[in-house]
Amino acid sequence: MCGRNSLFIDQADLEARFDAEVVADGGYTPRYNIAPGDDLHIVTNEAPDEIDAYHWGLIPFWADEPEEGIINARSKTADEKRVFERAWESRPCLVPSSGFYEWKSPNGGSKQPYRIYREDDSAFAMAGLWDVWEGDNETISCVTILTTEPNDLMNSIHDRMPVVLPQDAESDWLTADPDTRKELCQPYPKDDLDAYEISTRVNTPGNDDPQVIEPLDHEQSGLGEFSSG
Repeated sequence: MCGRNSLFIDQADLEARFDAEVVADGGYTPRYNIAPGDDLHIVTNEAPDEIDAYHWGLIPFWADEPEEGIINARSKTADEKRVFERAWESRPCLVPSSGFYEWKSPNGGSKQPYRIYREDDSAFAMAGLWDVWEGDNETISCVTILTTEPNDLMNSIHDRMPVVLPQDAESDWLTADPDTRKELCQPYPKDDLDAYEISTRVNTPGNDDPQVIEPLDHEQSGLGEFSSG
């Protein structure tokens, strides 16, 4: 799954990276610890030249009152779920990220958080679906992040991972038909993702600062180094 995200690239670099302009009402503030229920900055298929902020958690259209919503959707079965039906059919989006977080429980012990990021890219895109929940007195634009099976890197940490899109597939994700998009929902195929242990400061959403991404052991910053001993 993907239960925590970050996006702390400078706004000018973010806009250049996705060839889009920030239009969110609250503007853009770098975030190191984005939790479910917070806003995620996204790029939708309906406005590919804009970066807007949507509630992280897709709220079922039948809900009488707003709720936290569904933060992740399994890409393999999303097209079969009533809650994602219209979003899967026609509402794909990109979810920019500077790195996401996952927790591993070694030998059933306490959970150790990891930061997963792309070495050669200060921001990458995860595949998402967006929707709009409509209540009696308000509407909420919301988003969920699609997940898939882990690649080799993530397999040692967790049994799921977000659908991380290669950069050359980002525009296809926004413009392709549903069947083609489903084919894009694969474990990240390249080897430029890396991961390292971080402190449990990330467990508290209120901790939203650069300290969150500091390696737990500054002498061992790569997953391969501390998993081979």
